[in-house]
Amino acid sequence: MDSEEFAKHIEQIRMKLYKTALLYIGNESAAIDILDETVYKALRGYKKLRQPEYFDTWITRILINECHNERKRLKRCSPMAELPESAVEDFDALPLKEAVGCLPKALKEVVILRYFSGYTLKDTANALQIPLGTAATRQRRALALLRIELGEEEVV
Repeated sequence: MDSEEFAKHIEQIRMKLYKTALLYIGNESAAIDILDETVYKALRGYKKLRQPEYFDTWITRILINECHNERKRLKRCSPMAELPESAVEDFDALPLKEAVGCLPKALKEVVILRYFSGYTLKDTANALQIPLGTAATRQRRALALLRIELGEEEVV
């Protein structure tokens, strides 16, 4: 992958990365800063990427690490403070926003990547650097907890 291919690919996935950062951080300006830092770090290291077919998950991992670093810097306490007011249209329903905000961090990460950033289960597992089975288990647990929280009966 040369510099032009890198730039074109970044443009194709920029909005997806931005939405992911916004869902993690909940602040538009911080999400933009994180995205910029992610692209900068990816640009510095993309020639070292051994398997270019995993570029999307590799850069998503960089983005997630940057989000975690930003969270540490901000030291947010309230789970609702982590969630944005206008991240994506699907996420605007207040009960859903609150329910996702109450999930444990590991489950919340899977939900954000799978359902609000549009990653496949395999890409989610790669981005979080966890086994596919673990990602599937976390997804099932998160959905079960969300059903309970939102008052829906679990379908067996």
